[in-house]
Amino acid sequence: MHRRFIAPGALAAASVLLAIPASAASASPGAPGIGDPYYPAYGNGGYDVSHYDLRLKYQPATDELEGTATILAKTTQELSRFDLDFLLDVSEVRVNGVRAAFTTSGEHELEITPRTPLAEGATVTVVVRYSGMPSSKQAYGFTSWHRTPDGGVGANEPEAAWWWFPGNDHPLDKATYDVSVLVPDGSQAISNGTLQSTSSRLGWTRYNWRSDKPQASYLATLAVGKFDLSTGTSESGIPVVNAYSKDLGANAGAARASVERTGEIADWLSGYFGPYPFDALGGYVPNTTTGYALETQTRPFYSPRQFANGSNVSVVVHELAHQWYGDYVSVAGWKDIWLNEGFARYAQWLWSEHENEGTARELADYVYASHPADDAFWTVKPGDPGAANQFDIAVYDRGALAVQALRGEIGDDAFFAVLKGWPQKHAYGNASVADFQKYAEQVSGRQLGALFDTWLFRPEKPAAPAARTASVAKAPAAPAQPKSWKKIAATDDVHEH
Repeated sequence: MHRRFIAPGALAAASVLLAIPASAASASPGAPGIGDPYYPAYGNGGYDVSHYDLRLKYQPATDELEGTATILAKTTQELSRFDLDFLLDVSEVRVNGVRAAFTTSGEHELEITPRTPLAEGATVTVVVRYSGMPSSKQAYGFTSWHRTPDGGVGANEPEAAWWWFPGNDHPLDKATYDVSVLVPDGSQAISNGTLQSTSSRLGWTRYNWRSDKPQASYLATLAVGKFDLSTGTSESGIPVVNAYSKDLGANAGAARASVERTGEIADWLSGYFGPYPFDALGGYVPNTTTGYALETQTRPFYSPRQFANGSNVSVVVHELAHQWYGDYVSVAGWKDIWLNEGFARYAQWLWSEHENEGTARELADYVYASHPADDAFWTVKPGDPGAANQFDIAVYDRGALAVQALRGEIGDDAFFAVLKGWPQKHAYGNASVADFQKYAEQVSGRQLGALFDTWLFRPEKPAAPAARTASVAKAPAAPAQPKSWKKIAATDDVHEH
């Protein structure tokens, strides 16, 4: 503490100043966005969340959700105010046990002003009581809450949390989760991680789920409905919980024939990517009208439409590959989406090799030949596609082509060492495309700037010499369509968020 001698004439003013806590003078509001140029209002500044405890009650018949979210965080600056991303109606907010003022702003900002400013580096507990009908809320003209005939589902990318819990909604702020959901008897609540317990009383059943490894907020999911549950254990010993809506109709068999292979596929992928990084596995198929799938951590979401033409194991491969590339290691910014989608698509190419339905090289040659130089496909830069093209098919197919080009450039030994080492290098954290290039250069001993620039950042088709150097386009000008191509193309809906 610093003492200052005050002249008598200043005593009155000084008495007012002394009433203000020392930290208040330098405290300032946390930023209403975490700083991602693709989505400037997503996430928030000034704090870092370590854990979400969500205690919910959901009525499927009316889509009414009541919740109490307890958020454990640490401040990264002196805060006079901070934001959470949220859409439902808030009745009370407490910060460190004391009631806090709150208001809303923008499309999805909940502004919280604690009774006294928060010091930098302080441990903070925020409690938010709320209620509402998630399906009635929109931001930017859309909803990420999917109403189903028997309940509702929260699953979308790059945002889904706002509709069912308040938080810091950006992959940079990963946290652990406890999700406890009370639903009427006969309904089930599905979420991430392991089911810790269930209990029933007076016509209601509570499901308690836990994710004890860091998880990005868009990877948190909630599904309430009437499900058939399937439980088991993978050969490597990971518990598997799958859930299928009881009203999937004609898609039910194909959905089960695909998702029930989750344990097998995760074990197979671990041969390429290293040990499975979580303590739970599974997938769920609610009766939604959406077309996409999503890598919700430990328990991917699949829409029934993915199985309209029969079993679709390739989409299961894609979403499980994300458990390493996207979930275990998450993007530093949404411009780094290639690290998620290019590698998940490439896993499908590796599965094609495994099934003897076309090698990754043959698939790369086919993609390269299928798009003439004037195709808009080549104008999308997978290494920084822009928010409007974040889920463009080029991020997937041209993205996988870039992965194959890397394989051709550095050789199989270095390539597969990179593929397996990368997730462990940034375990449970975040990383960028630039970080990946640096790591690949370290492992291979090669300078890869030109290769990455050609395949990821130039809005044009790589010339034939560059393709041949990277072991792409060594096939005839019009290579035959690999046997697996239609199966892989059938998963293209995964990017239609």
